[in-house]
Amino acid sequence: MILGIDLGGTKIAYAVVAPGSATIVARLQTETRSSDGAAAVLARMIHDCLQVCASAGIHPADLTGIGIGVPGVFDDATGRTLFLPNLHGTWPDVPVAETLNAALGCPVWLINDARAFVLAEAIHGAGRGFDNIVGFTLGTGIGGGVVIDRELYLGIDGTAGEFGHQTLALDGPRCGCGNHGCLEAFASGPAIIARAQAILGTGAAPRLAQSIADGHVFTPALVADAAQAGDDALVTLMDDVYAAIGAGVANVVTLFSPQVVVLGGSVSNLGEPLYAAVRTVVQQRCRATPVNRIAIVPALLGADAGVLGAAQWAFHRQP
Repeated sequence: MILGIDLGGTKIAYAVVAPGSATIVARLQTETRSSDGAAAVLARMIHDCLQVCASAGIHPADLTGIGIGVPGVFDDATGRTLFLPNLHGTWPDVPVAETLNAALGCPVWLINDARAFVLAEAIHGAGRGFDNIVGFTLGTGIGGGVVIDRELYLGIDGTAGEFGHQTLALDGPRCGCGNHGCLEAFASGPAIIARAQAILGTGAAPRLAQSIADGHVFTPALVADAAQAGDDALVTLMDDVYAAIGAGVANVVTLFSPQVVVLGGSVSNLGEPLYAAVRTVVQQRCRATPVNRIAIVPALLGADAGVLGAAQWAFHRQP
């Protein structure tokens, strides 16, 4: 058995997975509580690994490997995290793999969480049966990954696939990465909310204002619903968001000419208006690529993609 772990800013998901498959034998989810510090989080992770293994009827030493999807940058050679921006303290030089290996007695490998998502969808999800796949995670941030000939392409230090940080406008809004005009600055969940808040302040989004007053959570989906209900200013906003995502997908399609583009994450759940717009933009902008042979589809694995991708990575890394 293999243990896949998805380490997030708010939660940690665990799954004991049958090797090379999408069969989950046991699962567990806990709060990250990263404000307690990296050492405390790692101690809880060790406890949680013991618990989920017990649920599967195995001992951690029986595992052939542990894969951990992490939300940021890490050193693959040492298994140490370098910069996890969504975790308190950002986890510089934290010996994640070494700590869990010493406590649990099995090999541990790290993978970026967006790359884990794409790997899972390529092997077990929406890209299954195809050789060349790219994927976008559209949510609080925007990430992605590339699978070529059914192998995950990592680039230098595993950084290939940071599609959210491609430049769409040279003088565009400042992105959290420090650049200007990134796709993430136009189309991430926080970017959509920030623009919608500005529109709310002008009084031009009465349906959104009423939804918030009624107690609905202020999310990109709520903004999209208000646009469909008739808030014209939000229609313009969402059209801009869909066009930005379409342009980002078009750039990646031109670079890699994949058979399948998989969209995942909370923003990807905005429905057919998003997919229709993205397909239209790709048709308009990709003039040197046979786009009629490229599928643009939603992810299939849902919340399990992270743990399944991490487990698949550990399976792949075994000698």
